[in-house]
Amino acid sequence: MTAADVPVPLSGAPYVLRSGPYEAHIASVGATLRSLQYEGADLVVPFAVDEIRPSMRGALLAPWPNRLADGEYEFGGEIHRLLQNEPETGNAAHGLIAWTDISVAVETPDRVVLTGVIAPQPGYPWRVRIDAEFRLSPDGLRQEITATNECTAPAPIGLGGHPYLVVGNPRERGIDDLTLEVDADQILLVSEERMLPERSVPVSDAAVRGRDFRQPRRIGATEVNNAYTELARRGGLARARLLADDGTGVEVVWDERCPWVQVYTSDHGAGDGFRCGVAIEPMTCPPDAFNSKRDLLVVPPGGSVGAGWVIRRVGP
Repeated sequence: MTAADVPVPLSGAPYVLRSGPYEAHIASVGATLRSLQYEGADLVVPFAVDEIRPSMRGALLAPWPNRLADGEYEFGGEIHRLLQNEPETGNAAHGLIAWTDISVAVETPDRVVLTGVIAPQPGYPWRVRIDAEFRLSPDGLRQEITATNECTAPAPIGLGGHPYLVVGNPRERGIDDLTLEVDADQILLVSEERMLPERSVPVSDAAVRGRDFRQPRRIGATEVNNAYTELARRGGLARARLLADDGTGVEVVWDERCPWVQVYTSDHGAGDGFRCGVAIEPMTCPPDAFNSKRDLLVVPPGGSVGAGWVIRRVGP
């Protein structure tokens, strides 16, 4: 049997990166982070190489993150209508690149760059090239996403990631005993049925109902599926942390290009996937930004925008 005869796994072509105590597995479908380990312990909730990616674990979100109401928006004086790929809410969710098989451009033992194109299509009539770089070092995994407008008209673009952090073995309700830190002053409240933005309020507001994590605290039974902004930064960097009682854990760190972060406690999972990890999703814009225009990036012809973050182990 030749290499051409070997079936491609359901998650796409696999790539393995190693550096010091870290090992990362990347899947070509959606430029997905399939697993990340430190000394053999999971830092993100993994999935199998020959498995369709569950719950957007590790997916790249472009050209918009999160949800777009009714899949409909106005841009450039025209109304655009996208496929509502989240039928339970009637929204267009998580962009257009997540289920595209992306080709490798660079591959070394500690770095891979995947390149793909969002083709012009009904609802999004722009050609956008996506370059996704994963670089592993003793300081963790750095992910860098670049979107380039290859059309002759300006294009609306939002970017984000979707890693599910974990400490210890991923398991049902495994996050309840963990401590979460997200140092942000504002939270975006959303409708319960459709998860669409309603208003931003201080995290100290009574309507927030315990989703203030400016000071690290145990998650317990708290349910979160909200975007945070007005992030505290140290040296220009924001972070979110998930920790066990002994102080070991994992963090995501990102720069000013992402003024938002979505936090999701995986409450819609089932079985072992129920509250098995905490999705920490740096984003360049909030949910439904194509309609609100809030922090929406408008990229000129030939222009590029990017976002990036680092996932790494923390603790003694």
